[in-house]
Amino acid sequence: MSSAVLALVAAVFGVTGTLLAPVLSQRSQSRALEAEFERQQQATQAEWERERQNAGMEQRRSCYIATNAAFRRYRVQLMNYLWHVHRGQADEAASGELEAARCAHHDAFAEAQMVASDAVLVHLDELARALGASYRMTKSLEEGHPEPDGSFEEIEASLRCFWERWMEARNAMRVDLGVKDTLHEPPQLGAG
Repeated sequence: MSSAVLALVAAVFGVTGTLLAPVLSQRSQSRALEAEFERQQQATQAEWERERQNAGMEQRRSCYIATNAAFRRYRVQLMNYLWHVHRGQADEAASGELEAARCAHHDAFAEAQMVASDAVLVHLDELARALGASYRMTKSLEEGHPEPDGSFEEIEASLRCFWERWMEARNAMRVDLGVKDTLHEPPQLGAG
């Protein structure tokens, strides 16, 4: 090949390279921008998901606090009312306190049914049934026609056992919230 042909081929490649460089550069830049946009979308999606999880966790936490307080208050008021019935001192004031606690319990339980995890709801359902049965038996006792297993002593024993069952529900709530269960772990002994 002659040097003229070589020069012509080199010139064609040079011109072609010069003409294609902006196109290739733009394509490379477009891919880089697309990759950066994709990373930003993924980061935004991850942040949105974290915020949603945090909001859900806070909602469950608030619900569990309200549920804990309402169930405990209802149990205490039910025990108080049972004692009033036993002493023959069940009046409108005591009945009003019990009904207020019962309504607060129903409200808290209704919220928990929408927010709580299935593992927690299993316990809360069981406890709500137990409180409802104790309420029914207490009212039957008050009206003078107690149920077969509805004596004062049996109702009181049922309400006392409620506390042990409540501990299981509370622990299920703590696990659902990610709180380490330090209440039932053996103490750590120091080495040496």
